[in-house]
Amino acid sequence: MMPMQTLFEAAGGMDGMRRLAHAWHLRVLDDEVVAHAFSHGFQPDHTERLAAYWAEALGGPSLYSSTCGDETSVVRIHSGNGEHGEMDIRAIACFDQALADVAIAADSALGRALHDYFAWATTTTMARYHRSADDVPAGLAIPRWSWNGLQP
Repeated sequence: MMPMQTLFEAAGGMDGMRRLAHAWHLRVLDDEVVAHAFSHGFQPDHTERLAAYWAEALGGPSLYSSTCGDETSVVRIHSGNGEHGEMDIRAIACFDQALADVAIAADSALGRALHDYFAWATTTTMARYHRSADDVPAGLAIPRWSWNGLQP
């Protein structure tokens, strides 16, 4: 009996993560509200770093943690910008569109699991410290998500 694939594997491994990160990044840059988050500029390897982060969160290799930083560094980048509920909703909509762009059906088990992960991460961990990045505790680990949601 074969073990169940991780979300990372089901989404196409690193190539799948790169395609999804690229599609999402293009979508958010075209969105008049979400694009504001990138108005200050972004690292040239943003989509590669995003793909590595998602890969790790979705059951793949720990590329992000071993080469880029920990959850604390990611959350600090997204913190201290005030509440951004509308931006979060639109970022999630961009993610759903990116899923379609890479041919992952929204009503498939994979599409639902990826949507649930992204919506959770966007509205919880990335939105938790809206007053100041200094509020983010040190040493946070990247949360892991599976077919059954957040893992302990």
